[in-house]
Amino acid sequence: MASRGDRLLRGSDSPLSASFLELFFDLAFVLALSQLAEHLLHDLTVAGALRTALLLTGIWWIWVPTTWFADWYDPESPAVRWLLVASALGALLVGVAIPQALDGRGLLFAGAYVSVHIARGVVTTFALRGHPRQRRTLRILCWFSVSAVPWLAGGLLPDWRVPLWLLALALDLTGPRLGWPTPLMGRTRQQELHLAGEHFAERYQQIMIIALGELVLVAGLSYAGTDLHLPQTAAFLLVFATAVLIGLLYVTPAGQRLGPAIEHADPSRLGVVTGYVHLVMIAGLVVTAVGAELSIAHPSRTGDLTTVVVILSGPTLFLVGRILFSVAIHRRLSWPRVGALFVLGAAAGLMRMPLLAISAVATAVVLVVVVLDHAGLLSYRRRAGA
Repeated sequence: MASRGDRLLRGSDSPLSASFLELFFDLAFVLALSQLAEHLLHDLTVAGALRTALLLTGIWWIWVPTTWFADWYDPESPAVRWLLVASALGALLVGVAIPQALDGRGLLFAGAYVSVHIARGVVTTFALRGHPRQRRTLRILCWFSVSAVPWLAGGLLPDWRVPLWLLALALDLTGPRLGWPTPLMGRTRQQELHLAGEHFAERYQQIMIIALGELVLVAGLSYAGTDLHLPQTAAFLLVFATAVLIGLLYVTPAGQRLGPAIEHADPSRLGVVTGYVHLVMIAGLVVTAVGAELSIAHPSRTGDLTTVVVILSGPTLFLVGRILFSVAIHRRLSWPRVGALFVLGAAAGLMRMPLLAISAVATAVVLVVVVLDHAGLLSYRRRAGA
């Protein structure tokens, strides 16, 4: 008869597809990503972008450890189900706090973030008592308990909030890469970090769809608020095309090979690194949503430097993350994507052109990359079949 700890862990016969509550948990990020886009839109400065990046990293690091948790433990366990529901509530509260997280709602942001991680650690540590996997849970709980101090201190001290939260995020993001080394318990071993590649790859595709959905939602709402004239319609269609192309660029081919790659790789490397590179891609989609709102609302307006940079930075950030994604899986660079970065950088000099034209340039660059990727994939399949 299986012990209580064994019953909590995901078994070999557990379904690899995402559970209903995992998808429910993802819904909290619809609000968070929308709030982040609005936060950046109302502060289009370098400092504003850095503050938005800080908040995005915080909300992202709720999603990543929760996804590891759902991969390690049985999705049918009542404890896992309730923890996923609690994590969804915590992520939702973090989203509510985002507009004023660096002002009056800092404690709500930090408190919700810390509560998700501490609650998960305490419940799983108690449920796994006497089981060898309890040591992994204890190490993770120790690291999140340490980072909770600067998180909560930053929530209470507005003048020190940003540096304290940067310190907390540094602890949270480096912990898994180091194996959460803890006094008297050492660090987590490679086999303890094993991830089900098929499940993990599916979860990343699902959160990318959530982020793309936010981009499409922003485009639709912005277009609905216009007079539906031809320039605004053209700008809306360009944003929609960009969303489709980014989705294709994500799944072909590395997105389709993530599952097998995770299964056969060192999970302390690829399992963690993919969390970092997806953060860059998600950031690109948030910035693309802001650029979409600007271009659809004012397609005929001549671009100023800030607006042009915003419109071009979204696809640029996504391509950077996508390049790093391929490097992590295949350990090689995609030169068409690298070339696209230079083209997008050069396009930043097009300040005297209407925003519609700048948006068209960004879409055209992504289209060329997708076409070259598709051509390269077809060539690879022909060689493999030869």
